Amino acid sequence: MGNKAAYDEDVITVGGVLTDQHPLDFYTLGLAGCIDRLTRPLRRQGTAVRWDTPHWGIEIPADCASLLYQSAREALSNAYKYSEASCLTVQLAAVDHGIRLTVADDGTGFDSKRATCGRHHGYGLRLMSVAVREAGGSVNINSSPGHGTSVTVTLPLD
Repeated sequence: MGNKAAYDEDVITVGGVLTDQHPLDFYTLGLAGCIDRLTRPLRRQGTAVRWDTPHWGIEIPADCASLLYQSAREALSNAYKYSEASCLTVQLAAVDHGIRLTVADDGTGFDSKRATCGRHHGYGLRLMSVAVREAGGSVNINSSPGHGTSVTVTLPLD
């Protein structure tokens, strides 16, 4: 795909990176609605997207929502570019004094140890991990070749 842009009414992909063309509106759409717009290019390429959002009623502060959105964008961009997944699940769930985002796919997977510490790969995942840790949260990336990928981000809400 290179630097060629692919357009989808709300989302543009440049070099495989998903970017929402509209201002983030967590108040109107909620975090799930904003993330859902990012899944459109995956759906367009044939990936089924399943949502699991048992977090209803939880108020997510804007800074937390923004970091979760950026983390989802990184995980979804990687799925779009590399996974060849037929199914992807996005989960937002309340956890003990926090919120957890999980993006999981049934795609090709990768060597997660190598990708997050290598010299030429995994910069987006590493930067995401640093930002989440600086906010007091945690990131867990589970993947292996042929077995899909799961990226879980947990942030405290208090």
